[in-house]
Amino acid sequence: MSQPVAMAEVWRGPILESVHMGHAVVCGADGSVEQVWGDPNALILPRSSCKMIQALPLIESGAAAAHGLGSEHLALACASHNGAHIHTDRVQAWLSDLGLSDHDLRCGPQDPNDIAARDEMIKTDNSPCQYHNNCSGKHAGFLTLGKHLGAGPEYIEEHHPVQLAVKDAFERSTGMTSPGFGIDGCSAPNFATTVKGLARAMARFAVADADSAEGKLVDAMTKHPELVAGEGRACTHLMRAMGGKVAVKTGAEAVFIAILPELKKGVALKIVDGATRASECAIAAILAKLGALEPDHPDTLRYTAGPLLNRRQIAAATLRAAPALI
Repeated sequence: MSQPVAMAEVWRGPILESVHMGHAVVCGADGSVEQVWGDPNALILPRSSCKMIQALPLIESGAAAAHGLGSEHLALACASHNGAHIHTDRVQAWLSDLGLSDHDLRCGPQDPNDIAARDEMIKTDNSPCQYHNNCSGKHAGFLTLGKHLGAGPEYIEEHHPVQLAVKDAFERSTGMTSPGFGIDGCSAPNFATTVKGLARAMARFAVADADSAEGKLVDAMTKHPELVAGEGRACTHLMRAMGGKVAVKTGAEAVFIAILPELKKGVALKIVDGATRASECAIAAILAKLGALEPDHPDTLRYTAGPLLNRRQIAAATLRAAPALI
């Protein structure tokens, strides 16, 4: 088995202080491996990086069309959003259109990551709701699919028709049988695959026709980068920097994917220690290496050569992409 390789480094003055190790794979149009760092067969939980796969049954079943879902709904179904009003207002409206409410979600409440929304909640002495959860768009999609299928309310259970449809989509996309699952932060099953399997799935999205389920989800993500994550987030910054030509998505514990339709490639990576700062650095470096992202673009440099500020806001260290990715 191949060992993980250095993907991101922290330099404090002339001293290499920290190194983040990981695995990454680039797959081509036919799903074959084109580039590898580390072990392509490393088993991972994709976490939120695979939300576009989890959203496939929403479209393939006819549920999205039956309920009049547009590109904003689809972007939110793929989102790990900040809980800003642009996210929560849309999720609440979506639930209302279904004749449902916050009570029907199964993702749990979460304090908004959006500072303005969080401050507003504190000033009004309100508590977070489930629609503030960064996964509430995905769960609204699950509820839409469940309603379309006439299934019961506990849509996060392993054998619920919604999750059976998600598992089928996941295994079709990755091209392999999932060896198992873990429970995600939002309580839904998260199916395991390899780094290579996840990259293969992203290549499948990259070559999909525009009118396919995969094509519609990629279009929604690149059309609405602010809904997929939010202001100040790497997913939003990087998709904007690439002019809507590439879809990227983070996942908890330092997973990151990229879908490159023009290059007909898919990318997946996992940082072993779970550091988000390293996964953001690595995905930006790989995208630059592939020619999808300008190496000297401010949002590239933000992640591949960004300063780490101390308490006085002085640049005391630098996070850099490791030489293997440059």
